[in-house]
Amino acid sequence: MGNPRRGLQALACKLRLFYFPVALVLIAQVLLAYGAPIPARTLPSSADAEPKITKMDPPNWWVGFRPEVMILAAGQNLQGATVRCEYPGVQIARSEVTARGAYLFLWLTISEKAQAGDVAIQIATPAGETSLSFPLRSREPPAGKFQGFSQDDAIYLIMPDRFADGDLSNDPPAAAPATYDRSTPRAYHGGDFRGIQEHLDYLRDLGVTAVWLTPIVDNDNSSPQDYHGYGAVDEYAVEEHFGTQKDLQRLVAAMHAKGLKVILDFVPNHVGPRHPWAQLPPEPDWFHGSTEHHLISSGDFEFLADPHAPDAYRRNVEQGWFGNVLPDLNQENPDVATYFIQNALWWAEQTGIDGYRLDTFPYVSRKFWSDWHQALRQVYPQLTTVGEVMNGDPAITSYFAGGRAQNDGIDSGVNSLFDYPSYFALREGLLENHSPARLVAVLGQDHLYAHSENLVVFEGNHDVERLASGNGVSIGTIKLAFSVVLTMRGVPEIYYGDEIGMSGGNDPDNRHDFPGGFPGDEQNAFLRSGRTPVQQEIFAHVQNLLRLRRDHPALRRGQLWNIGWDQTSYAYARVAREERVLVVCNAGGQAKSWHLSFADTPLQGARKLTAIYGKGEGSLLGDGMDVRLAANEVDIFAIQ
Repeated sequence: MGNPRRGLQALACKLRLFYFPVALVLIAQVLLAYGAPIPARTLPSSADAEPKITKMDPPNWWVGFRPEVMILAAGQNLQGATVRCEYPGVQIARSEVTARGAYLFLWLTISEKAQAGDVAIQIATPAGETSLSFPLRSREPPAGKFQGFSQDDAIYLIMPDRFADGDLSNDPPAAAPATYDRSTPRAYHGGDFRGIQEHLDYLRDLGVTAVWLTPIVDNDNSSPQDYHGYGAVDEYAVEEHFGTQKDLQRLVAAMHAKGLKVILDFVPNHVGPRHPWAQLPPEPDWFHGSTEHHLISSGDFEFLADPHAPDAYRRNVEQGWFGNVLPDLNQENPDVATYFIQNALWWAEQTGIDGYRLDTFPYVSRKFWSDWHQALRQVYPQLTTVGEVMNGDPAITSYFAGGRAQNDGIDSGVNSLFDYPSYFALREGLLENHSPARLVAVLGQDHLYAHSENLVVFEGNHDVERLASGNGVSIGTIKLAFSVVLTMRGVPEIYYGDEIGMSGGNDPDNRHDFPGGFPGDEQNAFLRSGRTPVQQEIFAHVQNLLRLRRDHPALRRGQLWNIGWDQTSYAYARVAREERVLVVCNAGGQAKSWHLSFADTPLQGARKLTAIYGKGEGSLLGDGMDVRLAANEVDIFAIQ
């Protein structure tokens, strides 16, 4: 496997086997977006100056919620501070001043008898006094919130900045005047929460049932390249380019009213290089290393799964700075762990979301994820999570799945993972090489997962080139990819714009604006009348498949059975108690006739064959069927 302590160039070469050509792209994206790390500095502080509080995390809490909360207050001149609170039902368990008076930690205990209101906390130092007001709120009714997602759902991935611009007043916001430029691929383009809300009927018409939003937390106002959201500077604020906290709450409520679930992107692995913590961390071990001295992250996930690998081989994964730029948070520090557990609880309670997408999942310690999930489920037992493990080997990917303890004795607790192994098998095997063999082999390793039926299968996302821009891709192969993703086991996910065949290479080319979502767009693909014939053909194909999936329980929850495959074709059944459905795919470039035997399969004894999608040129013959398929065709049959 080699020495895990290597540079970025060697890292990218190591990752090519299972990462597609995205390793270099992801690293380059980070370096282009942020440039060189910012050197650490210290904040001026004086023991004879009055204390000041400039920020408080979390900004509020709720009664009848988690009874213990840790407040991290940032400020100045807090050395020697003593704190006092006389609010009924609220006690300060302990307090601690850190970073030469720049931070104050407060651990509060909130009793069941505490009432909603503003908790006044007095802070006194030898040089003066100040106070902070910590709002305790009543919880909103949970009806219609925290629903989770399942095999009955289909997820639609949106990058808020690139979907639709509904509020021109934040193009750009007043705090970031030089960040908006639609002609620049990596600048903000104006998409926002209001724009998404204005196009919910489009999502409903398409047939998806859940929406995953890439990170919505505040990024650096001085950077025109943080539109993606993965460089946080404030974990408790909404990105101004997207709107306000109220705008986000209205969006979630509107989605729920339309029957759409909401999944937020959660990033506890790192912060942006311009986060205040990067310049002055709250505690010496808040990060793994420092700006001047740190490891570089690697994607050698096999070392985490290998029971024989020493800690030195794992360290670069869990403790390295991504791209040598993004400060890596130390979740082994219990205060860091508490901070991000509370942060996830806060965003869920504040918005009423239904799930979390967990960014860079293997880069964060499994012990943290286990504790994080336990805390989340104590409050939201139905809320579900999906982790990102960008690796094409099921033997490695499955190690991070929840549902069972691994060789480290830890169950990560995550409900689902993105099924990168099936993604690579689809793109590189079925579409590029016209062969189902790799996909069949990947599905053959489903036994490695406690719940393979919960894996999120996808045809593309914001980290890879667009489906329509793949090698040798045609309208036929685009439709073939969607046919497989929307009928195989798991929870399907669609990347915004792929349903109309948007093209794009690697980042940032794969993140173009959705046509019709922005002022001045010549085309409006949100409307059927605004789509080209090709766009409408792909859209209708996806729409019809989603409708078929909705109407047939076997396509959502049925067990997957291999019926047959050869060099270019693959047939599989989805079998549920109430029905049996057969999917037959021809990935070859030519039409073919194929005989499938049903003997010793769940389709044995079939008496009737009904075409429910495709040309349906199939007929029962003995204990099997003959089928004729055009190039890149998929036919779906109900079997009785």
